[in-house]
Amino acid sequence: MSLELRRDGEVFILAMDDGENRFRDDSIAAFNRALDEVEAAEGPKALVTTGTGKFYSNGLDLEWAMANVRDDFDRYISAVIAIYGRVLTFPCATVAAVNGHAFGAGGQLMMAHDFRVMREDRGYFCMPEIDMQAPLHPGMTAILQARLPAQTVHEVIATGRRYGGPDAQSAGIVEHIAAEADVLPRAIAIAARLASKAHPVMSTLKAGLYPHVLEALSQKMSGDVIPGESR
Repeated sequence: MSLELRRDGEVFILAMDDGENRFRDDSIAAFNRALDEVEAAEGPKALVTTGTGKFYSNGLDLEWAMANVRDDFDRYISAVIAIYGRVLTFPCATVAAVNGHAFGAGGQLMMAHDFRVMREDRGYFCMPEIDMQAPLHPGMTAILQARLPAQTVHEVIATGRRYGGPDAQSAGIVEHIAAEADVLPRAIAIAARLASKAHPVMSTLKAGLYPHVLEALSQKMSGDVIPGESR
């Protein structure tokens, strides 16, 4: 995915702009560089992430991975998972401005943020692993368990349901829904109100909230890692 980091007052905006905004090695590295820049900035700050067009993020790029990192798939997954841990414990407020589809690893990125604003009329949140016959990394399951009611987690994982904006809000998956043109401004406004809270201690406090999630994120995948293949 192509990434652009810009600033609106005290709010950093990290925009993903590459079609479906799937994770590949180059985008993983760029995402981490952007997080490094925000983390190093002094003074009040907050972070908003967003996509463009139809997609917030469609998650893993399995076609690219099979062609480029097939023999190093565990490392690829671990690198994506590590981003969730960084966002989950980031030292300033984080808000996902979910402009469109957030599937699989893209949905997980959305859930790792402190708050979420989702487009109300188009786009879905979905964990499609049940239909892909693929396992979830333990950290992915743990993030969902930390954020959502137990029965919602069960439905998300066991049925692969696609949640539009109003359904996602009713299920507690997102806190806010908005018209397409208002998603990013609403997210920036929420982030700006919390910019004064930025401090290294925020990472410590967030880590204290989610020790079991961080432990799960550090685990390696076991069993069938690549969808449709036994190992």
